[in-house]
Formats: sequence, C-alpha cells, structure tokens
Amino acid sequence: MKRAIFVFIVIGIVGLMFSCSTSPGASDEVKTSGNTFTLWQLPNQTNSQMMSYVIRSVGGKIVVIDGGTSGDAPYLRDFLKKQGGAVEAWFITHPHSDHCNALVEILKDLQGLTIGSIYASLPESAWIEEVADPSEKKTYADLMAALSRAQCSVSGLELGEKLVIDGIHIRILGIKNPEIKVNPINNSCVVMRVSDKQKSVLFLADLGAQGGRKLLSSKLARHLPSEYVQMAHHGQNGVNEDVYKAINPGYCLWPAPLWLWDNNPGSGKGTGHWKTLEVRAWMEKFPIKRHYLLFEGLQEIR
Repeated sequence: MKRAIFVFIVIGIVGLMFSCSTSPGASDEVKTSGNTFTLWQLPNQTNSQMMSYVIRSVGGKIVVIDGGTSGDAPYLRDFLKKQGGAVEAWFITHPHSDHCNALVEILKDLQGLTIGSIYASLPESAWIEEVADPSEKKTYADLMAALSRAQCSVSGLELGEKLVIDGIHIRILGIKNPEIKVNPINNSCVVMRVSDKQKSVLFLADLGAQGGRKLLSSKLARHLPSEYVQMAHHGQNGVNEDVYKAINPGYCLWPAPLWLWDNNPGSGKGTGHWKTLEVRAWMEKFPIKRHYLLFEGLQEIR
C-alpha cells in the first residue's frame, strides 16, 4: 500500500467479525424505492486515497464497507445519519488507515449512530508484529483499542461464508493469508461479492498480485464474475489483469483521487511510479459501460 501513497502514510486493517453490544434495526424513516440495493461510493475528504462504500437494502438496512481515513469520519457520520443512523453491518477489509481509521474515529464518538455488527478477518497480533511497519502496527493497535472501548465482541469470517442481510447476499471469497509475507497486509484483504437478483458487486479491497493469484486458483473463483468491480488497491499495483478477466465486469469502481488516477505526483500525468495508467489500459479491453470515479464526488448506483 505504501506505493499508492501521495504524501500520506497508508496503514492497515484486516478482519474479523465484531458484534457490538447493541444490534439496531433500520430506521422507520428510511425509504428505498425499487427492487435492488443502493450502493454509494463516498468521496474522499482529504487528499489521500481511501475506500468508503455504503449499501442500503430495499428494506432500509445499512451496510458499510471500510469508511476511509480519520479525516473522512465526519462526512461518513453525517451521511449515515441521513440514512437513519442505524448501521446493520460494517465490514472492514484490512488494517490500513485509509480503510479503517474513519471507523476508529466514529467509535470514539458515535453522536447518535448505532452499529450492529462489524465484520473483518484480522490477522493475529504476533503476525502483525512480525510483518508490519511501525505505522501499520499503530493502526492495528488503534483499531483494536477502539473496538475494545466500544465493547465489541470478535468473531472471524470464514472463507466461503455467505451472509444474507435483508435480501443482500454477501459471499466471502477471500480472508487473511498469513502465509503471504510480500505486501502482507494488502494481501490479507477480505474479498467479498455483494449481490441480489438485480446486480452483483465484487469488492477486491487492496488485494495484491500474490493474493490475487491465490484467489484465482481457489474453488471460490467460480463466484468472481460480477457486473461491478471495485478496482484493487485504488486501481494500481493490485491484482493482475487475469483476475479482471475472470470477473469480466461491465462497470468499474475507482476509489482513487485524481492524482492517483492520472499517476501524477505533481509533475504531470504519467510521471509517478503508480500503475494506474497501466490498469486503465487493461480495462479498455473490456466493454466497460461506466467508470465511477472517486474524485467526481458522491456516486450512487441503484
């Protein structure tokens, strides 16, 4: 993840399932039209790359995936309040700050929000001590401390597990991979396919090449084909092209700021070391109907 940073340190969070002491239902005020879930890709509130998705079921249940940096927390909190303030389930893909720190901040001060369950596939603390850098260790410690203060219980996601939340089917295709010690935290992301009878969305989080090869060779690879795909590692230096071929998407979700989208560290397009332009060229080979871009503001998919 360090290679996807402009001037920010990106740290991590991988997951287990956390069940908080209060399990709210959806607000009666939430109204949803149509017969499929609504998905929002939230914009970043700082210059950092980040990943934050909110899903609302037909019945008004709210699901959050990651949430972004600490600087994204106020926007996310307000967004959730507008959806009724009750989060049914919160998924954290891995312990990096641009994915989990918004949740850490929100848990410090819920301001009326309620969170039912928090899911992830967190590695063991000893493994973090072995493979993580100091900033990653701090993010992991901060996350665990926030969960402890919020009195959340912990339960691990299982590979192949399927959850159903008010008609939304969530299949877990990838969890922590402690045997992979190259780009270790990114390669231990939760990979999840979210679907109903109308559409399917594959979330790759920040999965790297090694984790992508493991995913592609697993028996669960048959579940990869999806209508929408969240581009791995903000659209650069993530999984290899063959994973996208297996997914065969029609729409791409890019949680990448403009500087990362253009591989521009400040000296012009294409002058950075990120691989976004290469990945963009891969996707030109697909009949992509639309790219949903982080830097263009709040994106809504119905």
